[in-house]
Amino acid sequence: MTPTNPSVLAREFRETGRSRSCPVIDMHGHFGPYEGIWFPNVTAEAMIGTMDRAGVRMIVCSSHESLIDSAAGNERMARVVRSHPDRFRAYWCINPNDPELIARQLPGLDARPEFLGLKFLSDYHQYPVTGDAYRPALEYAEAHRMPILMHTWGGSPNDGPRLVAEVADRHPDLVILMGHAGYGEWDYSSDMVRDHANVYLELTAAYAVNGAIERMVERAGARKILFGTDLPWFDPHYGIGCILYARISDEDRQDILHRNAERILAGVR
Repeated sequence: MTPTNPSVLAREFRETGRSRSCPVIDMHGHFGPYEGIWFPNVTAEAMIGTMDRAGVRMIVCSSHESLIDSAAGNERMARVVRSHPDRFRAYWCINPNDPELIARQLPGLDARPEFLGLKFLSDYHQYPVTGDAYRPALEYAEAHRMPILMHTWGGSPNDGPRLVAEVADRHPDLVILMGHAGYGEWDYSSDMVRDHANVYLELTAAYAVNGAIERMVERAGARKILFGTDLPWFDPHYGIGCILYARISDEDRQDILHRNAERILAGVR
């Protein structure tokens, strides 16, 4: 069957596996084993192999271990970045259930080149992103120009899109990346991002929903959308393919796959 997609980028990826003019930056990854599931690419070297095959230049990760033991997990992630500085960057995972640990960890974090931002997983920690325990991290990230990748999910009492909007209103200079794009609340999330200069949609898990990418581009604009995969949970080939074959322009694809991430990374500290 002859492919009918007119995209020049799609043809290049299809023929060569990557694009010289369109590198891919993955803004939502994880690292290390996770209890109860087997990953075929759990090591840094295996992840790099997957990234190379899909044309992913760099990935920004948080450690699975840091969900439970944030101190040990964050330091393990730092060692990965130091070993592969051209392929990995890290988010420092914040556990709001241990405010004293947050107070000890934050000072000096802005001077550590391994970490470009923070990671909130409020649904996992069962604590609302608007709660007081997050305030020191939010203020620190805003003051030091460190973006925060927040796990977000439609209807969640901990990190639903409306709660994210409250945080964005309180911290207008804080860059917020909405992991999973407020899954399910596509229109509200897209409109909210359109109306908040400091908030972006990140696409992990949205690829599986037919028409979601086009809807977000239409309502929020391609310059407010970031590529991410949750690697090693999901393979980047699938996410890249969904963007390449979405009914959007190649300029939109360039913004989503790397340009927006480059703009954000250029503004970090």
